[in-house]
Amino acid sequence: MSMEINYASSSSPDLSSSVAHHSSNSMSAAGRPVKVIPLQHPTVAASSSVSPVMTFPTVLRWRSKLESMTANEWIELFIPCYRWMRTYKWREYLQLDLMAGITVGIMLVPQSMSYAKLAGLHPIYGLYSGFVPVFVYAIFGSSRQLAIGPVALVSLLVSNVLSKIVDSSDELYSELAILLALMVGILECIMGLLRLGWLIRFISHSVISGFTTASAIVIALSEAKYFLGYDLVRSSKIIPLVKSIISGADKFSWPPFVMGSIMLVILLVMKHLGKSRKSLRVLRAAGPLTAVVLGTTIVKIFHPSSISLVGDIPQGLPKFSIPKEFGYMMSLIPTALLITGVAILESVGIAKALAAKNGYELDSNQELFGLGVANICGSFFSAYPTTGSFSRSAVNHESGAKTGLSGFVMGIIMGGSLLFLTPLFESIPQCGLAAIVISAVIGLVDYDEAIFLWRVDKKDFTLWTITCITTLFFGIEIGVLVGVGVSLAFVIHESANPHVAVLGRLPGTTIYRNIQQYPEAYTYNGIVIVRIDSPIYFANISYIKDRLREFEFQVDGSTKRGPEVERLYFVILEMAPVTYIDSSAVQALKDLHQEYKSRQIQIAISNPNREVLLTLARSDMINLIGKEWYFVRVHDAVQVCLRHVESLKDTPWSAGQESKDNPSLFQRLLEQRAEEFSTAELESGNPQLKPLLSRRS
Repeated sequence: MSMEINYASSSSPDLSSSVAHHSSNSMSAAGRPVKVIPLQHPTVAASSSVSPVMTFPTVLRWRSKLESMTANEWIELFIPCYRWMRTYKWREYLQLDLMAGITVGIMLVPQSMSYAKLAGLHPIYGLYSGFVPVFVYAIFGSSRQLAIGPVALVSLLVSNVLSKIVDSSDELYSELAILLALMVGILECIMGLLRLGWLIRFISHSVISGFTTASAIVIALSEAKYFLGYDLVRSSKIIPLVKSIISGADKFSWPPFVMGSIMLVILLVMKHLGKSRKSLRVLRAAGPLTAVVLGTTIVKIFHPSSISLVGDIPQGLPKFSIPKEFGYMMSLIPTALLITGVAILESVGIAKALAAKNGYELDSNQELFGLGVANICGSFFSAYPTTGSFSRSAVNHESGAKTGLSGFVMGIIMGGSLLFLTPLFESIPQCGLAAIVISAVIGLVDYDEAIFLWRVDKKDFTLWTITCITTLFFGIEIGVLVGVGVSLAFVIHESANPHVAVLGRLPGTTIYRNIQQYPEAYTYNGIVIVRIDSPIYFANISYIKDRLREFEFQVDGSTKRGPEVERLYFVILEMAPVTYIDSSAVQALKDLHQEYKSRQIQIAISNPNREVLLTLARSDMINLIGKEWYFVRVHDAVQVCLRHVESLKDTPWSAGQESKDNPSLFQRLLEQRAEEFSTAELESGNPQLKPLLSRRS
């Protein structure tokens, strides 16, 4: 046999005295003393005297951080590479960084030419984009393993927007691509400086996965023209591409198809071996170079006339020039925003993952600023938009890169290629570069993610499917807009329809949990305990009010305990999860309080945080409900409410009883409870006090 002792507590020191009052009315049966835990009510006067800066924790945090920064930290803030330079371990890191830089540099040269072709540009612009931005990022970027340069997805975006403005053979096409790099860089810097990277968090990972999957398919079909031997329509939609492939089937040429297929198989095999076996990981990086060398050798030996070649590539480093054609900026803004979004989601995501694996911290906003500076500087040296490459970054990490020195090595290799090797690139077959692109984007087809989402969350699977299908059939811009729109709609729906749970008491404890999750939890007659699992604001207050009205009449099916009463007398709001409440919600709660009051139902509030209490105090909501109805714990509120239910069970209330001259018993109880605040008998926590309720088991 055991004795479970339950104590009730009130929301303020004064409330503790309420249970010490023994009267001869119907309260006497339940008017036993209780031990209390006082709740500290913040005063409006104290809160209004706080400094304006104190009301913005982020500003305060940044001010204290800046005041405590040392000289080295200030240098690291503006030149992030100083962080690893001043602690560089030459004997441990130098060889690893050199090998990683050489490996990725060899991979970057053919890939940059391939991605430039995908963007509709001459291959030389790909080489330029893999030169200056790489050096700049190594200085201003905070990631030590991220490898930046041309990537497939950004190249497709560039091609998609510029092909609608001008033909790719026109010189204006390359000028607009360079201008786009400047615009992307400026946007990235602005977002980094203003610390706005968090905005992209509203785009679900399902949207990004569906978008990249569809884009990978479009990229692969776009590159198919170099395998088939005839031109295809330039489009980012799958139907025009498929129609173009079918309609030109009579022009099919076997030599480029055979050569491209052989190179693609070699690339995929080398990539697989490099990923599955650590001892052969160099094969993954050497794949693109192998395809280029093999294709060039075949062309040099057999001179096949049906295989198109890269052609003449200018020799030498890029010259400084200011981007032109600023009149087209307005039409390029949507694409610049999209590329910036891709940079935040992909590059910063990769950089943070690599930083975690290598044991150092990375500021995503500083990383975004580094990418922006790289693009701005690149645009003055004929580069088109660049960002972090997943495949090259993975190879850089796997090759043992420890610092940004590997980035300097990549830039040196690219510079050497521009100075001395461009004559050798003239005989590279176009199908070889296409095979490099296709082998790279195959990894972007994320069907594993789709299977995972189907198994875990059907809603996210639906989002993935919608984004993928709309991108395939309606184009990149429509796909992104629809995906982001649906993603935001899901966020808004979840926010406007928060989880609201009825709580019950777990047997043998003073813990209250969701009765749906814990069927063994029991509730009390005449009392409903509701937990709101979100901030309360204008968008969701109507839904919350509707749910509260439902709970007033809804039979929850849980085990009931306490006095047998036929109606609801108390609604206890557990507000621990509520981090914020706005003025619209406060006004709605006032209306709800009046509505409940007209039906003789009292609201009690449990465990609100300081900010919520301040808002309620400023709006006079605390006095409206009554300080005596604010509690530290749910259990405190339940026990106090239960005492009143016990006193009410034998005195039914009927409509028309209430008047100023003859108040109802319920009103008399509330008035008595307020009067009891004048005593302080129990403030000392007298150990002789008896438990409010006891239950033998």
